[in-house]
Amino acid sequence: MPTVLAPIELPDWAWQRTEVRNALRERDVGALFRRVQQYGGVSQARIAAAVTMTQARVNEIINGRRVVARLDVFERIAEGLGMPDDARQLMGLAAVSAASDDGGPFDLAAFPEVVHVYAQQVAASEDIRQRAASAEELDVLAVRGLGLIGLKDSLLRSSLARAAGRQRPRVRVLLLDPESPALADRAVEIGESLASLAAGIVLSEARLRELSDVCDLRVYRYDARPTWRVIRVDDTMFVSTFDADWEGHESAAYKVMEAPQGPLFRGFQRMFESMVDEGTRVI
Repeated sequence: MPTVLAPIELPDWAWQRTEVRNALRERDVGALFRRVQQYGGVSQARIAAAVTMTQARVNEIINGRRVVARLDVFERIAEGLGMPDDARQLMGLAAVSAASDDGGPFDLAAFPEVVHVYAQQVAASEDIRQRAASAEELDVLAVRGLGLIGLKDSLLRSSLARAAGRQRPRVRVLLLDPESPALADRAVEIGESLASLAAGIVLSEARLRELSDVCDLRVYRYDARPTWRVIRVDDTMFVSTFDADWEGHESAAYKVMEAPQGPLFRGFQRMFESMVDEGTRVI
């Protein structure tokens, strides 16, 4: 019978179980520990020894009384449970091996950056607000941005004012140029008048100027047809689309986390930086 100090070795198939992979994507350590118990036949004491925690702490996590949020703890758990690289990447951690054994191309399925998919922005709102409340950097790519940051009760606005002594966040906002031909195209797509859509952008810019005292704010206009709607909160992005039949907040929202060898986060960030460079700063 294995002792408490024996390493935990889950069978390969266990890491491929849907419920295990969902727990990894959501960084739900309580659910992960329960599956380790189920598929590895191990006790709380053995998990505790493997991940360098007390059994009481493991019990709290399993029963939902404590949540793991620190990166170093996730790393310790991954090492203690002997996670394979694809499982580590699902949790947003770097792979142990830097390349495939045969020197061939990476299997991007083993390096996922999309850690959650929300049916609409409203489902992601609490996650976004919690991250924005302590963010050092915030980037927003929108059409007019009223629901995101332009109005008093918008999604991100309340997160920008910080208590005295706390660092002010750096905020960059890209809005569609109300005088660009792309605005007319977008107005037709969503069935709104050109005047109304342009007025909404101008209103958003006016309300954004009010934030200059609470954050390091820069607002730019772009003139391309809007395709992507992006909210970046430090190393996490929430990405949705503008299509001919719906507004950005009605689209599914993909939560994308920066990960080694992952092209999505870097690609969206590169796109945002290019739009800033090519845009016109208005605030």
